[in-house]
Amino acid sequence: MICSVKQSTAALGVPDLLRLRPKASGLRPQYCLLPSMPAPKGSNSIFSARKPLYVSSVEAFGSSEAVSPRKPIFECKAAEADQSQPLDANVELPDKKAATGPNLKIGFYFATWWALNVVFNIYNKKVLNAYPFPWLTSTLSLAAGSLIMLVSWVLRIAEAPKTDLDFWKSLFPVAVAHTIGHVAATVSMSKVAVSFTHIIKSGEPAFSVLVSRFLLGESFPVPVYLSLVPIIGGCALAAVTELNFNMIGFMGAMISNLAFVFRNIFSKKGMKGNSVSGMNYYACLSILSLVLLIPFAIAVEGPQLWASGWETSLAQIGPQLIWWLVAQSVFYHLYNQVSYMSLDEISPLTFSVGNTMKRISVIVSSIIIFRTPIQPVNALGAAIAVFGTFLYSQAK
Repeated sequence: MICSVKQSTAALGVPDLLRLRPKASGLRPQYCLLPSMPAPKGSNSIFSARKPLYVSSVEAFGSSEAVSPRKPIFECKAAEADQSQPLDANVELPDKKAATGPNLKIGFYFATWWALNVVFNIYNKKVLNAYPFPWLTSTLSLAAGSLIMLVSWVLRIAEAPKTDLDFWKSLFPVAVAHTIGHVAATVSMSKVAVSFTHIIKSGEPAFSVLVSRFLLGESFPVPVYLSLVPIIGGCALAAVTELNFNMIGFMGAMISNLAFVFRNIFSKKGMKGNSVSGMNYYACLSILSLVLLIPFAIAVEGPQLWASGWETSLAQIGPQLIWWLVAQSVFYHLYNQVSYMSLDEISPLTFSVGNTMKRISVIVSSIIIFRTPIQPVNALGAAIAVFGTFLYSQAK
């Protein structure tokens, strides 16, 4: 119950509230006892009620026509707490719709982000199994996203961002971290199962906390540090018991963790104070990362290996290999674009938690689709790592 009380300008004590005007016209003072309204336990209020009050005014206590009308001692208006607007305009109630709106928006972003990521990982692994050139595959993913956004800007489907030289300077370290993380993750998935890569990458919150603590000087509660123990322990157990363990695949996932933590932190700092939306921010990031990656991809693999490998893979797989390449490139851009729209609304650590929970769906779906053999101990390690992530999110 919300109640506003207006008292007359005269200072009144408790006896004055219960007593009529002093003896006049030969009348004896009269008293009126108010009904008992017990206050809830722990309340310091004098008056309370179990049901909403709708008292508009109190003219006088008792009954006597001889008493001249007085200015109301109290004006009381009341409204239930679940009403959208109180009766008194001076009393404001929280708007539940306004509070739940952002939560629903972020929830929608997270669900879309996870679904698109699952589709990307499936097609990405199919491409890497048939055409094992992770540097070229990474380049094509960035090229597809850059092309999509450039066409959207030209056709005015999306509003082009207004950038300057300072913006691109601040974006450069983000692009470096993004390029390293993207290539390292793709190299990892070309060597090991998708499930194993994502089990190792579920340790990203640990990297996020350590980087934030020792490089940025941030401190966290003790439960946050304790939650890192099952995350690190579960990842280690899963790595030791992996049937198809590969050191390049393992190191690729670890490097990707570290690089993406830096990317998320730099991105959050770069997105503050400018008018570029999360969608356009990632589009600019893709363009700059593509420019950085092309020379390295040519140096590491080169057009000759790409051409010879393409002929062999196309002969074995057929034209559907082209569709796989297009699908993995487009879905890579879409899921990252949605993730940056999420990052526009949340903190880097929350982003890392959402990124880790996303891996549950990726791990399960990849095991089912690719029929990846997994030992019980390996599954236990993955479960411990994911449970550690849950404890981490609760501690945060």
